[in-house]
Amino acid sequence: MASLLRAATWGMFPWRGYCSRRTQGELSEGFVEALKAVVGSPHVSTAAAVREQHGHDESMHRCQPPDAVVWPQNVEQVSRLAALCYGQGVPIIPFGSGTGLEGGVCAVQGGVCVNLTHMDRILELNPEDFSVVVEPGVTRKALNTHLRDSGLWFPVDPGADASLCGMVATGASGTNAVRYGTMRDNVLNLEVVLPGGRLLHTAGPGRHFRKSAAGYNLTGLFVGSEGTLGLITAATLRLHPAPEATVAATCAFPSVQAAVDSTVHILQAAVPVARIEFLDDVMMDACNRHSKLNCCVAPTLFLEFHGSEQALAEQVQRTEEIIRHNGGSHFSWAKEAEERSRLWAARHNAWYAALALRPGCKGYSTDVCVPISRLPEILVQTKEDLQASGLTGTIVGHVGDGNFHCILVVDPEDHEELLRVKAFAEQLVRRALALHGTCTGEHGIGLGKRLLLQEEVGTVGIETMRQLKATLDPRGLMNPGKVL
Repeated sequence: MASLLRAATWGMFPWRGYCSRRTQGELSEGFVEALKAVVGSPHVSTAAAVREQHGHDESMHRCQPPDAVVWPQNVEQVSRLAALCYGQGVPIIPFGSGTGLEGGVCAVQGGVCVNLTHMDRILELNPEDFSVVVEPGVTRKALNTHLRDSGLWFPVDPGADASLCGMVATGASGTNAVRYGTMRDNVLNLEVVLPGGRLLHTAGPGRHFRKSAAGYNLTGLFVGSEGTLGLITAATLRLHPAPEATVAATCAFPSVQAAVDSTVHILQAAVPVARIEFLDDVMMDACNRHSKLNCCVAPTLFLEFHGSEQALAEQVQRTEEIIRHNGGSHFSWAKEAEERSRLWAARHNAWYAALALRPGCKGYSTDVCVPISRLPEILVQTKEDLQASGLTGTIVGHVGDGNFHCILVVDPEDHEELLRVKAFAEQLVRRALALHGTCTGEHGIGLGKRLLLQEEVGTVGIETMRQLKATLDPRGLMNPGKVL
């Protein structure tokens, strides 16, 4: 019976504690020498520990290591590596910071992992044009540190200090998306090494315009492509003026319904809120313990406002009126930078706070997103389902854009519990799809959501994606097994 339960849950929850060992397809000594000829011997590794480190991300998908890891130093080396691997039929797996949540770096067919972290230069800053060009090893925090004295910042914030080109590849977003958009809204141009080694500039070499009606949107094609169409070696990103003033707040509500109704009403009132995050009572209790907060244990909103002092006063007043109308209480305003940082650090550490509820267990996060008008309905129902399931879990989300996560903490050895997690997650996704939402708002498809993608976009949608993939990657060697 245990083996049957294991088989039923393996597809959705292939635990990373098990690191697969492939018995075929290992690279020849001559091929490894050819890799060293491209990037230099110090920048190639076939050591088991290094390969295993690159065979998993932050998700629960089991470790599937590549056959070799290489660290190119520039785009020319990436192009030569792609040509070499593609010509020999060797799979290519791009690797950034390894902070993904859908198994995107798992080498399901072995091959060569191309670790791009050594390419970490900020190539060009155009303050007057509000744009910057970065290599794939540049992280979100590193860029904003570089921009500190320029009066500009890059606001897309998924929580983890992810590599910016990795954020492009997964179509990431995060807490600031309600005001500043997702990665899709903030990428102006990409430099991409195609599977055979050719170099593509998706908007043309050096271009960083704000709008264009010139041909197909190639930049948009690669945002969210998860390494399946090419290796992103540079990204031209849109920057934003740093706000003159910032204020954050928390407030508690008597129910999930009241908190989410407030979110919808704030957005309908055109209050330009910069962040509006929801945490249920279980999540708030976990954050209080993990991050040493003293917030009310109740459904809670974390909010932040950006603008001039006068504009902030108006935004705060209007927001308070809406929240009080919906029964909100326990207001706590944070105006000082240190106080705000502590608050948002607690929000960003929600994943680890949830895991601390059951030490030694693993976490699984759902990622649905629905139209704002359907958010109260699905969140209230999800909370009821979570309570009825008997699972240990919390709800947290970027409710300003309809995206939320259930963080489920599960014992990987309890296969009956795994079945309940699988049933809960699939029911949630199908409810979101029925409400005209999506199975993933920001984590991507990766390994675990491929069947759900088919349900979401339909037969013609999948066929069109397959045709695009076949055109750019006819041998199917770019990050195989992901998305499709």
